[in-house]
Amino acid sequence: MSKRIYFNAFQMNCVVHQSPGLWTRNDDHMVDYKRLDHWMNFAKLIERGCFDAIFLADVLSVYDVYGANRDAALRNAAQTPVNDPMLLIPAMAAVTEHLGFGFTSSILQHHPFTFARFITTLDHLTQGRVAWNIVTSYLESTGRSYGLKGLPDHDVRYAMADEYCRVCYQLWEDSWADDAVLADKRRGIYTDPSRVRDVVHDGKYYKVNGPHISEPSPQRTPVLFQAGTSPRGTDFAAEHSECVFVIGSSPKVAGEYAHAIKSKAQNFGRRAEDVLCFAYMKVITGSTEAEARAKYEEFYSQVSYEGALALLCGWSGIDLSKYEPDMPVEYIETNAIRTFLHSFTHADPNRMWTMRDIANYVGIGGAGPVLVGAPEQIADQLEEWIAAGVDGFNLAYATLPGSFEDFIDGVVPVLQKRGRMQKEYQPGSLREKLFAGRPARAQLPHPAAKTRRGW
Repeated sequence: MSKRIYFNAFQMNCVVHQSPGLWTRNDDHMVDYKRLDHWMNFAKLIERGCFDAIFLADVLSVYDVYGANRDAALRNAAQTPVNDPMLLIPAMAAVTEHLGFGFTSSILQHHPFTFARFITTLDHLTQGRVAWNIVTSYLESTGRSYGLKGLPDHDVRYAMADEYCRVCYQLWEDSWADDAVLADKRRGIYTDPSRVRDVVHDGKYYKVNGPHISEPSPQRTPVLFQAGTSPRGTDFAAEHSECVFVIGSSPKVAGEYAHAIKSKAQNFGRRAEDVLCFAYMKVITGSTEAEARAKYEEFYSQVSYEGALALLCGWSGIDLSKYEPDMPVEYIETNAIRTFLHSFTHADPNRMWTMRDIANYVGIGGAGPVLVGAPEQIADQLEEWIAAGVDGFNLAYATLPGSFEDFIDGVVPVLQKRGRMQKEYQPGSLREKLFAGRPARAQLPHPAAKTRRGW
């Protein structure tokens, strides 16, 4: 039996997510990102395609590394302006039945007590279809926006994230007993007070003293996503994450990251299959290879390279305006996304990447590769990535809704015929859909389950 491939539709509540310049096309509708019907129609399209989830990225400040200012990001709408992703989810959930909804929230932007209530509310409203992408932020300007001198050190942010998650786990999993809610109209008792207890946490970074103020939701702890691929990031992902995003310019690079994370998960008593790894991917397809190639060339000619550099500099933490475009790029340690440049410089030992090469690549592909071809060719290439060790894809777009419509109408039927993609959704919560045969709640040895002290 063929291994099922998982798919998320990768989106962001802004004009330009990953393809700077293409927002100017008449067939791209991301300028409508401020309209609720835009997102409701998008959710219905993605559920028609039997995707597992919509994943909403986010960023908390403007990209201001390139040229040491924000001008390029603002001119090109490069993830600026950007609205909050979480507020879109209830509307999209209302017009879908099975589709999952993941969203990014940084540990810097909400106190864990407040964030835990946000999650529980969303999990109730979606009937257990919500996921959280745990991030520690990577733009120094984010720290300044929140009153800090800059971002805390890379590894310190992960220490903060570890404590943040553990506080949330206590609120979600341990504050309310399974039988706390009685909803007894005859006796007029909604909650048994003896079945609710305080969470008392006095940590290095966070303090809480009180009960979770929302009753338990279907999943309690949401499905947990994470994207860290630095050594510290993979340690964190191996212990906490159920789904991990990996970036690689080739199946080999992405597969190596996936194998490393799954191997580390076993150091925490988890099984390799407890973690699903999603590779970033963008697909440009048409009825024939020639048609797909023509689309690619047309898109490529319309990319804003200044916008691409604004994004690239923000991701890498390096101001590339200081270097000549044809200078070779080597892996440099930064306080931002450390493995982004590494994914290029280690993908092919026989190729020397220049900054111009990477900027051009980012302009059409964003943070990862672009597959171009007819549906059968795309399906073949996706299977190569699965064979290398990833479990699915975070599928980005060039234009919206066109890129997703092309994929859903062309590639999805091919994958379904091959037994590679679901034709219908399984019942239950998002966790139950992603991990067949498992319950809605996180199970041991996941640290969320370890917080349950029993009653």
